[in-house]
Amino acid sequence: MTSSSGSLKLEIYTEDKTPGKWSVPLSEEVFRRFLSGAGGSEKAVFSEGSIFSPFLFGKYFDPSDAFPLWEFEADVLLANLRSVGQCRVDWSQTDQTYVLISDLPVVGKNNVQVYVDVKGKMMEISGQWNINKKTAANGDWRSGRWWEYGYVRRLELPGDADLQNSEAFLSNKDDYSFLEIIIPKINSKNKF
Repeated sequence: MTSSSGSLKLEIYTEDKTPGKWSVPLSEEVFRRFLSGAGGSEKAVFSEGSIFSPFLFGKYFDPSDAFPLWEFEADVLLANLRSVGQCRVDWSQTDQTYVLISDLPVVGKNNVQVYVDVKGKMMEISGQWNINKKTAANGDWRSGRWWEYGYVRRLELPGDADLQNSEAFLSNKDDYSFLEIIIPKINSKNKF
């Protein structure tokens, strides 16, 4: 489905078909070793300023660990990245919604998936760039050394987030895809 602005509306999944995913943590040492030998796609996705960068929040933070994004002001947390023009993500909130906008600098096929854990108030944004490599032992790339095959960012959502009515849109421009996620607030009187 395409919206009037040319964006593709993504399905947001609520059923977890791979419960063992992200079980292998990505440590800073392993990440640095991986990135030193990584190719263009991997470096672009994990580079500074990307929503998937382990260093997005000022110090090393495994993207497979959930982060309470909306508890922080984007202007404050991303000030250093914005001052050098390396910021490729933004988030905000209004009285009615929470919004996340990010570019996804993935070369080639971009199969972005958004999963919401309604009970745990968690959102996962993931995708795979390396489809040709052998996958993990059980056949699912997300349960092994996932950073060799794709990317993830897990976010804790606020208590008033209406996950059932959340929407995600993907649009393409040049070599980038842009992701926009809109999450209504439960207590909002004016639904968008």
